[in-house]
Amino acid sequence: MAKIDLTIHPERRARAIERARQRNIIIPTFAQMNNPALIPAGIRAELSKIGLWDIDPRNLFRITWQNQPVASGGGFGGVNFIELPSSLTGVPARILALVGKWFPTGAHKVGAAFGCLVPRLVTGQFDPTTQKAVWPSTGNYCRGGAYDSALLACDSIAILPEGMSRERFEWLQRVAGEVIATPGSESNVKEIFDKCWELRRSGQDLMIFNQFEEFGNYLWHYVVTGRAMQMVLESALGPHDTYRGVALTTGSAGTIACGDYLKQLFPASKIVASEALQCPTLLNNGFGAHRIEGIGDKHVPWIHNILNTDLVTAIDDNAVVAIMRLFNEPSGQAYLAQQGVPQDTIAQLNLLGFSGIANMLSAIKFAKYYELGENDVVLTVLTDSMQLYGSRVEEMRQEMGEFGPREAAITLARYLHGETTANLQELTYVERRRVHNLKYYTWVEQQGRTYEEILAQWYDRNYWSDIQSQADEIDALITEFNAEVGLIKQYN
Repeated sequence: MAKIDLTIHPERRARAIERARQRNIIIPTFAQMNNPALIPAGIRAELSKIGLWDIDPRNLFRITWQNQPVASGGGFGGVNFIELPSSLTGVPARILALVGKWFPTGAHKVGAAFGCLVPRLVTGQFDPTTQKAVWPSTGNYCRGGAYDSALLACDSIAILPEGMSRERFEWLQRVAGEVIATPGSESNVKEIFDKCWELRRSGQDLMIFNQFEEFGNYLWHYVVTGRAMQMVLESALGPHDTYRGVALTTGSAGTIACGDYLKQLFPASKIVASEALQCPTLLNNGFGAHRIEGIGDKHVPWIHNILNTDLVTAIDDNAVVAIMRLFNEPSGQAYLAQQGVPQDTIAQLNLLGFSGIANMLSAIKFAKYYELGENDVVLTVLTDSMQLYGSRVEEMRQEMGEFGPREAAITLARYLHGETTANLQELTYVERRRVHNLKYYTWVEQQGRTYEEILAQWYDRNYWSDIQSQADEIDALITEFNAEVGLIKQYN
């Protein structure tokens, strides 16, 4: 069955309702995330006194792309995005990037985690009074899951590779109930899966929210990120502009679900899936290790709709690291200014974390491959910001030496303006099927899925649309849950 299971478990649901009543929890709907004007005025007033990252249940209502970009007390406005100018990207195409920094936790994965946990909570499938929520990730998703768990009064276990940034671990130690570091880094997803199986066999009462297979991740991005991108296009497209496609590193393949939403609105648009050149799984059935924090590899996520993917690109992690330094070292910023990059753009470059830089490069490759012009628009996402990677700047300085004007010039010419269409493949039907079939090795042989469902993902034309259609049903369950908790009535 493709749909997210929404079977009601009355006894567990009753306990979840009582817990929410005790902890002052009101849960937002997908509709409110897409349109914060639907949030009751009283809740918006309470948010004016709450910090963006505070462990306060009202911050559930800040799981939206439309937060005012301030650290505390902000309201709501338009979708947070920036346009990367041609002086920076080296291509005439307009590249528009949604900004993830202004979510609680500083990354949009807090929304993906919400999409996984909340349907289980409001149906009573997950019992916050007895169970632990387990969040396996290469970094931002487990942070989002731990944060959502704290706001929803759930115990949590965060799992992430030991090689992730120091900032991630320091923050998790304060928020998650337990933090487990697995061997390796971004490339070691199987080790995370292995730890999940170990926890399953431990006898603990827990539920594992594996972002790579949870359709709540897909649905949240389809409904919320997809709609946010539509709003950006509505505000930014000029009379002669054409939306051409979205370019994204796949990671869990949650964010790329927004491409399914956009392709339904713009059938001629493209969906570009990107990965690390040092581990090109989609492109070349590859293996290896890389340094683009925030994306996993060596498998094809269960929730990736390969049938709808048009291009695969691979990004050199050396380029990402070098550009990170170009954007954040004083000499790099000074050189960009000399080359005509506007100061207001330079001031915003800290909005691009490692995966954001990779997404930018993917958009550039896409623009060069199709020879896009000044009236062509490409969308991408800045998952997080350098706020989560400050220690990496000093680490790179220690490893690679000082970053001066010479290094800045080389980086801009070689890695940014010099980005090419190498390591890119436009997928035919047969090539899409090849990539899709790679799901077998992870999900059937290792994770207990069935070959029949792999076939259904490919041949059942209602498989993905059935999931897409569940947002209203989940919203109805959330609304009913809130009504039984009884707190929402004071705001109506």
